[in-house]
Amino acid sequence: MRVALLGGSFNPPHIGHLMAALYVRATVEVDQVWLMPSFHHPFGKAMVAFEHRVAMCEAMADDCGDWLQVSRVESELPGDGRTVDTLEHLHRVHPGHHWRLIIGSDILNDLPSWKAWPRIQALAEVTVLHRAGYPAPGAVGPPLAEVSSTEVRQAFEQGQLPTHLVPRAVLAYARAHRLFGL
Repeated sequence: MRVALLGGSFNPPHIGHLMAALYVRATVEVDQVWLMPSFHHPFGKAMVAFEHRVAMCEAMADDCGDWLQVSRVESELPGDGRTVDTLEHLHRVHPGHHWRLIIGSDILNDLPSWKAWPRIQALAEVTVLHRAGYPAPGAVGPPLAEVSSTEVRQAFEQGQLPTHLVPRAVLAYARAHRLFGL
């Protein structure tokens, strides 16, 4: 099984995450794309509860078919949510899988602060997607949507409903559970 891993806080998941997953599915030889919400953010970022972020990802994935899955793997691990620890765990649990790690060009400058970056590259093939506003050598694809979870949360805080930035199913879940001030 060939699996592309798209990790993040998903606080909330937005159309940029969905476009990244669709792009990878359409252009890279993978059987599935797994959304991996972080359980603990390694840099201490404040997030809504893990279960809510998983549920919002599941709501988004339900519209896409079996190729898009949501993994709770980061909640199964001790520690502070380091990618290398997640990949080592996945290799132990799924020894026959081939892993591809999907990252956005916006985080390339952060890679030196990641734990064991060379080990990550040994455990998974890394694909860097071109995120709008962050051109980078080696990034693939057209610039993906210029949207961030921070931008979405700011819209919510200002009383706006960013229907053009967030999948309908995610908005419905966030409203039903009164997340982000909705």
